[in-house]
Amino acid sequence: MAEPHHPHGADTADGSTSNATVHHEESDVNIAGVLGFGAALIVAAVMIHLLTYVLFRYFESREGRRVTPEYPLAAAQANRVPPEPRLQTDPREDLRELREKEDAVLGTYGWVDKNAGVVRIPIDEAIKLTLERGLPSRQSQKP
Repeated sequence: MAEPHHPHGADTADGSTSNATVHHEESDVNIAGVLGFGAALIVAAVMIHLLTYVLFRYFESREGRRVTPEYPLAAAQANRVPPEPRLQTDPREDLRELREKEDAVLGTYGWVDKNAGVVRIPIDEAIKLTLERGLPSRQSQKP
C-alpha cells in the first residue's frame, strides 16, 4: 500500500508537523518605518503645495508690474469702428425693440402699397374677418 503524502514535513509523535526547510516570518511589519514614510509623504505634500503657492504669487506680482507696450498703429486707431454689420452689444434690448415694432405693425392700420390699394389691418380684426368669411378654397371640378 502507498504511504500518505505529507508536503510540509512528517508528523511528529505529538501530532504536529515539522520541517527544517520551511520557516515563517519571525517579525511583524515595521510600524515605525510605515508611519515615518507616511509622515514624510505628508511633509512632502505640504512643502510642494507651499512652494507652488509661492511660485504662483511670484508670477502674479511679476505680471502685475509688466507694462503692456502700446503699438503706434493701434493707438492711432483707438476710436475706429468696424464696418457693418456689427455684433450686438445688448441683444435683450434689441429683441425688445424688434417685438415692439412687430406689435405696432400687427396692431395698427396702415398702407402696404397705396398705389395698388393694399392696406394692412390689425391682426385681431383680420382674425374676426376670417372667421366671418371663412377661408378661401378651390371649387371642385367634376369631369
